[in-house]
Amino acid sequence: MDYGIGIPSRPDAWQEVKLAEDAGFTHAWFYDSQLIWSDVWATMALAAQNTTKIKLGTLVAIPSNRIAPVTAAAAATINKLAPGRVILGIGTGYTGRNTMGLPRLTIQQFRDYALQVKGLLSGEDVLFKEDKKERWIRLIHTKENSGRNEFFNIEDPIPIMLAADGPRGQKVVGDISNGWILSGGGANVGKGLPRVMKSAEASGNTFDLYGGAGHKPYVTALTSCCVLRPGETIESERVMRNIGPTLTSAVHGMWEHHYGPGASRGDSNPDIAKAYDEYIKSYATNKGRHQTDRLYLDVHEGHYTYLKDGEDQFVPGEIISKTLTGTGDQINERIDMLEAAGINNLALSSVDKRSALELITDFGEQVIQRRR
Repeated sequence: MDYGIGIPSRPDAWQEVKLAEDAGFTHAWFYDSQLIWSDVWATMALAAQNTTKIKLGTLVAIPSNRIAPVTAAAAATINKLAPGRVILGIGTGYTGRNTMGLPRLTIQQFRDYALQVKGLLSGEDVLFKEDKKERWIRLIHTKENSGRNEFFNIEDPIPIMLAADGPRGQKVVGDISNGWILSGGGANVGKGLPRVMKSAEASGNTFDLYGGAGHKPYVTALTSCCVLRPGETIESERVMRNIGPTLTSAVHGMWEHHYGPGASRGDSNPDIAKAYDEYIKSYATNKGRHQTDRLYLDVHEGHYTYLKDGEDQFVPGEIISKTLTGTGDQINERIDMLEAAGINNLALSSVDKRSALELITDFGEQVIQRRR
């Protein structure tokens, strides 16, 4: 099993990434949501310059936020700083789209974008479309295409790993990707993995070069985690502070589904969504914001970063108990099960510097060192 630290993108995040590298973490995953966090590529550049072996990946980059050649150039630039350590994770968009009141991209848009970026990072000429215009593009100043190597590195391969929790997206993963990313702590791996493998077999896609085995992909699962310290329970204040903001993400999605202009993720629970709608209206009013046409901006305040006042009511103990939270022994037992289910990489969410430092220390000592 590989272990990654999930980082809300910010300029000084390289400090935690360096500590994670020293603690035995194999990956650092950086969140991309342009109205919530700092720019993901600037954050990764600093991490690349200050580390030597930990792999650096986006979890996940959103296609509509940057056209394909911009994303390809960014990934190839980071790969120049950290040769062979870059992973490009791509998704259809959640907060990167919902914070602008927009839904996630269609599966066809997702597929087309991934293929364009994949082609560019392979040194190919790619047909780029803008409105009704079509033009051929390439990363010109690469060693392969022009003999120049001071700008980009595509000689060390950059795997394209796609995020997909639903059946149609999982088909695309199997068909064209180099790996699979899923959320929810890997709860859907049992149903999704056969779909991915079936699609990979049908298309002739294999994953051997990037940590998979034949038609079985390298699987990364984003999960919430807190290692309990002596005397703590899942109801402890520190636990709520460190993982509560990662769990309200699903509640935000439920609100989006029933009330938001984006309606992206498809999470459906009308009772929770109604309760959250009442909460967020009151929250916005107390903040002096009375424009009902932009409540989605208040919904995503604190997303994966902190709990808004009163938001802890939407994180009951039974939800926390389903996360990778427990004593070191309990977490290790759960990891055995996740590994057996086909997960290769656990991306452990942190919400800020303090939670990252605690997670790196506790997980490093109680899990990574014990499993070596």
